[in-house]
Amino acid sequence: MRIAVAGLGFMGSTHLQALRNVEGAVLHAVVSDSPIKLSGDLSAIKGNLDRPGQKLDFSSVRKYRTLAEALADPEVEAVDLCLPTYLHESAAIEALRAGKHVLVEKPMALDGDACNRMIEAAREAGKILMTAQVLRFWKDYQPLVEAAHGKSQGAARSVLFRRRCAAPAWGKWLHDASKGGGGVFDLLIHDVDMCVHLFGIPEAVSATGSEDLEAGVDVITAQLHYKEIPSVVVSGGWHHPSAYPFSMEYTASFDLGTLEFSTLGRPVTLYSHTGEAKPLEPQGRDGFEAELAYFIECASANLQPELCPPAESAAAVRLTNRMVEARRHNGAKLACDF
Repeated sequence: MRIAVAGLGFMGSTHLQALRNVEGAVLHAVVSDSPIKLSGDLSAIKGNLDRPGQKLDFSSVRKYRTLAEALADPEVEAVDLCLPTYLHESAAIEALRAGKHVLVEKPMALDGDACNRMIEAAREAGKILMTAQVLRFWKDYQPLVEAAHGKSQGAARSVLFRRRCAAPAWGKWLHDASKGGGGVFDLLIHDVDMCVHLFGIPEAVSATGSEDLEAGVDVITAQLHYKEIPSVVVSGGWHHPSAYPFSMEYTASFDLGTLEFSTLGRPVTLYSHTGEAKPLEPQGRDGFEAELAYFIECASANLQPELCPPAESAAAVRLTNRMVEARRHNGAKLACDF
């Protein structure tokens, strides 16, 4: 599968590094308006994960300044869109109409209607559309997925997802809510999508928190109200610029035990109802590699991405926006009637 990566910022750099280890993926082209990045020098790129930019060899890769140029290349079969969120809808629809399969970085788009238009464009084009919700492929979250879907630990009783970092110093568009959705939307879309993946859409949501994008603060504690689960909480956001460290974690209590994981030095551990603590060793490859490999597999066979369907990515966008709306109501419960 010959693929073009559009956007050579932090996520574009991350995807490029992962693609090198994906069988069946051929990096055919890159797209950027930066001559330095098109030269392969991504060493100045920084992000909230420990995946610094590198100098890459683009000598055998076609280089385009605009997405339109890449889409006009008949040898490009798929496009990996690592562009700012506000460009996702237009870029994805343009690529699908050009006959390309599309992987689009999260969040899928800024609102549910935009997501619907992207899904319809994929249907009309007969091409694969998938959102890069990498948490679904992250090996440390697979024990949680298996427990929730397989019921190996009984019914879920209390689930907490937490994700925090400093306000990003890269990409000024991220600090414009009309372009990036704000810190909560951009960051916690991962955890909201995991809730949709594990439990579906809740009946309602309530939330409290604070937003001051100029100060680099955008935090929330949201309660997702499910009929069958007493407590599901998504919490975190941006905590001032630069210094605050990135972390992600979950604590999930079931009838037969509690699963916990944190990037702050706590590997996946099952604390059973019998009083035992059992460290787990999740198997699998790097999450970005697994995500890209799955997209290539689906696109090559023209099979819908059942592990990460666009309809669920759209639901995560709607639910995250409803969380942000609920925060403005300071704890009031809002129905998830979408």
